[in-house]
Amino acid sequence: MDYLALLCAKLTTFGELITPDVDLAAPVPSCGDWTVYDLVDHVGRGNLWVVTAVAELRGDFEGEPAPKDPVALREWYETTADAMATALSADEDQQAWTFTRTMPRTVGFWRRRRAHETLMHLWDGQNALGTADPFDADLAVDGIDEVFELFAPRMIHRGLAVEPEVALRLRATDTGGTWTYGPSEPVAELAGTASDLLLALWARTSADGSEFTWDGDRAAGERVLAGPLVP
Repeated sequence: MDYLALLCAKLTTFGELITPDVDLAAPVPSCGDWTVYDLVDHVGRGNLWVVTAVAELRGDFEGEPAPKDPVALREWYETTADAMATALSADEDQQAWTFTRTMPRTVGFWRRRRAHETLMHLWDGQNALGTADPFDADLAVDGIDEVFELFAPRMIHRGLAVEPEVALRLRATDTGGTWTYGPSEPVAELAGTASDLLLALWARTSADGSEFTWDGDRAAGERVLAGPLVP
């Protein structure tokens, strides 16, 4: 998967949400009490955080808040996106600061991570301002892989979640892919499209929706899913 090309495309689409007449005070329901302004500020400063992680091998960048005028905000955001795209155009094996203990500390890590970060926040923005597009199935599968490879173990390591007592299986009805999280044989299965499963893992949608099918001990499966599996 060409994460850099994917990232650049999603960065551009995200920027297109910031029109001159955008309501920056509009709520973003999938992100707690955030507004559209908060979402753009988060993505843009996150872009610059990654630039620092690559260029200076440190992860303590915070930066100044983004401008609140829509036109200036769009210009600022595009500057951050261009800076990150340039930084991540380096060799994918080049050393970089990262927050992971279990994956290579490289530019390649950030290409994948920021592609998924931007993808999810693009959905947040689209959902807040109109209608969000479902994720491409192959990309959603990779996003689910990332949750279980990176974030679920990290949440346990940070003391923000505990090891699940039972196992839950997820099954993507459109790709046939399956994932099992937890010990031994699954006691429950949650089935849906890869896109819908990824949204549920990131708590963007509820697994109670009609787009999902449960099998087995649903209550136990819901406890596993509640994790939390991601930050």
